[in-house]
Amino acid sequence: MIPARNEAGILSACLPSLLAQQYAGRLSVIVVDDDSSDSTAKTAAELGEAPGTHELMVVSARPTPDGWAGKVWAMSEGVRAAVSTAGTESAGSDGEYFLFTDADIAYSPGTVERLARSAAGGQFALVSQMALLRTGNRAERLLIPAFVYFFAQLYPFRRVNKGSRTAAAAGGCVLVRADTLAAAGGLAKISGARIDDVALGRLVKHAGGRIWLGLTTDVVSRRPYHRLADIWDMVARSAYTQLGYSLPLTVATIVALAWLYVLPPVAAVAGLAMLAAGNPVATASLPTGLWLAVSGLVGWLVMSVTYLPMLRFYGLSPLRTPSLPLIAVIYAAMTADSARRHHMGRGGEWKGRVISPRGSRLPDATTEGDGR
Repeated sequence: MIPARNEAGILSACLPSLLAQQYAGRLSVIVVDDDSSDSTAKTAAELGEAPGTHELMVVSARPTPDGWAGKVWAMSEGVRAAVSTAGTESAGSDGEYFLFTDADIAYSPGTVERLARSAAGGQFALVSQMALLRTGNRAERLLIPAFVYFFAQLYPFRRVNKGSRTAAAAGGCVLVRADTLAAAGGLAKISGARIDDVALGRLVKHAGGRIWLGLTTDVVSRRPYHRLADIWDMVARSAYTQLGYSLPLTVATIVALAWLYVLPPVAAVAGLAMLAAGNPVATASLPTGLWLAVSGLVGWLVMSVTYLPMLRFYGLSPLRTPSLPLIAVIYAAMTADSARRHHMGRGGEWKGRVISPRGSRLPDATTEGDGR
């Protein structure tokens, strides 16, 4: 099911890939029009009329109740429509799955079948694949791989996939067992979640379900980020939420980014400068300079090595690895801006909608375009 708010422009690039999936069982696609002001519903309905496609249902979400985040409510409306269509006897029964995806996500042929087989074969209650994001321009190539890298640092996939308490999911592609979701209390349990994918992963795992999270090239996001400002808004929209609206934790995060990613190159440059300034007569600074240079360069090398697999995954040059400190500075600034926006009453703004920390809708913001 696809919650869609003002997505008419991108649906035609993504929805057909889901409608045309080869799937042995029954596959129904539900697009939930989340109070769009464009032709989202009409565009989706027209795409569903193409021959040889799976059943498509377009539903209009009812007004978002207080206490619900808009996207989670739209997801809930999709579940409601699925249950209503399937009937009370089979809806949510053993072996059925809900696939939560986004309007900008395209699927390679056979992906949904492989997802379902992986979930059933591994007895997973939730299987999520992080979509391959765009790296078509300079801003995307600089910042997008690092976005996934930092996400994986925050939620290590190995810990997520094992019996630890760490839980997460990637909202672009989340396959969850219907009966497990119902047993966990349903989406009402995460009604106010702004970061709905992580909240859903936690809900399922804490209810005893096994979850799996990984990377893939079979699920692709078509959403472009044309400018640095677009990526900045994407991160700043949710960073403060991820940090629990805690100013001390935000400060600690920024300090940690500086300590881990900025301090090593600064130390390396400072040490090399001290060595270059040394002379045969006054050599007292040489041991200090040498220690700074070596430790800084080693730290820089270690972080670069950890970043290299992500660059390879995105098909980018390994020569980009030394840029990670600069990227960390940018992400630290985005995090600080996220806190600033929240305290100015603009936290979580998306497509003209602002969500309060507890999830209730604030009056629609007056914005141009889609609010990004």
